[in-house]
Amino acid sequence: MSPTRRGTKRAKQRAQLLEMKDSAERKLEPRVLPLNERPPRPESSWVLYCAQASRRTESHHGLAFAARLANRFRLPLLYLEELRCEQCANDRMHTFALEGVPEKARRLAELDIGYAFRLHTDPAEGDKWLLEATSQAAAIVLDDYPVPPHRESNEKLAARIDVAAYAVESSCVVPMSLFTKREYAAYTIRPKITRLLAEHMQPAPGIEVERPFREKPPAWHTEVAEAGIKRLVARCPIDHGIPPSTCFRGGRRNAERRLEIFLEQNLHRYGGERNDPTAHATSNLSPYLHFGQISSLETALAAQSYAEAHSLAAEAFLEELIVRRELAFNFALHEPKRLRTLDSLPDWVRKTLKKHARDKREYVYTHEQFASAETHDELWNAAQKELLLRGKIHGYYRMYWGKKIIEWSADHEAALETMLRLHDVYALDGRDPNTYTNILWCFGLHDRPWKGRPIFGTVRWMSLEGMRRKTSVDAYLAEMDELERTGQDPLRVE
Repeated sequence: MSPTRRGTKRAKQRAQLLEMKDSAERKLEPRVLPLNERPPRPESSWVLYCAQASRRTESHHGLAFAARLANRFRLPLLYLEELRCEQCANDRMHTFALEGVPEKARRLAELDIGYAFRLHTDPAEGDKWLLEATSQAAAIVLDDYPVPPHRESNEKLAARIDVAAYAVESSCVVPMSLFTKREYAAYTIRPKITRLLAEHMQPAPGIEVERPFREKPPAWHTEVAEAGIKRLVARCPIDHGIPPSTCFRGGRRNAERRLEIFLEQNLHRYGGERNDPTAHATSNLSPYLHFGQISSLETALAAQSYAEAHSLAAEAFLEELIVRRELAFNFALHEPKRLRTLDSLPDWVRKTLKKHARDKREYVYTHEQFASAETHDELWNAAQKELLLRGKIHGYYRMYWGKKIIEWSADHEAALETMLRLHDVYALDGRDPNTYTNILWCFGLHDRPWKGRPIFGTVRWMSLEGMRRKTSVDAYLAEMDELERTGQDPLRVE
């Protein structure tokens, strides 16, 4: 379906929503996408919210919408979360997701919302438990997230069930549905976001249910205790060769602590020092944003409030968090089938890469050599080791990391495949709109032509000499060596 037809369909579907009754619900409207034309079943046991991309309880438009439906039907609300054994699942990803479960269960109990968590240990389980919970639901609310297969699986589920289904977007500050076409670059989306920002830079609607959930969890519910997470992970048929991060522990409390540290220690120097990894001036929130354990809206509001209270400048951080991140969501929304290909690149990029496709490479490495950090470049190897150990590469060094993979791969397609596979397997912020956009940025997406050179043509190139001029390369090398040798991570937050 073309972007225009898809946008028209969404507009018609939103027009079929129940009449909004208060200002909070009107704020939710552009985020809500009806998935079918089935009626609700008010005589059922509960309203069901299914956590997929927004695995939290705070600053949550989807959960707020589900709570309003539950109150409208005078029913309790059940929060369902599943952790499946999907492709590329491994101990790192599973551990991070499970570390968020115990605290979430406590917070949902405080809200009088039911919680059913299912850890899949058999890929054949599929949608079995979701369909069972749906069979007793007056309506189901899902997460609207633009990266495949989320939208496709939501639409397939909605077509199978005989009850009203909605998808709600809780990922962006300005609802992604308000941008009805693909934006070319930051300079085209920035003024549009600016015009809408005051309206949407407001706290998400509160979550309050009138009917407490009093039933026991379903028989298939998996109880998760912090002390038992390692044992639960070991039960899953996933890749057990990728260990948990040396740096990042999952969960809402850890996300909140990261944000607090950033505001108190780093926001004042973010604008000037964010591109130097050893300055540790960034927020390190990308894993928590990707897993939905914190929202960009609450992060932006906190940064804005702290900056105003302490006479600081937050513009550089908000540019990255809102404009750049939501440009990535816009790209994923309008090009969902081309996130993992070079077909989505601008015409000038595809032309220049085609012209230089057969240029001679001084070095050519295999995927296995890249994965093992076995190149001739000690800075590149260190960045790859950061990915292997922490599950995340500092943003500025990831640009260099990606540019050199292009330079040292057999062809441009092989370079893209390497970057995608390494993020799929190791990155806690992988398979995310930001990930896909940042990888394709290395090939020229959302950028402009530069001076021509071999392999890249007029796509931007980066050099080791330039990195040494602009950043503390030797300090970074020493930090990665120490991390690899001891496993003691200075970025870990307890």
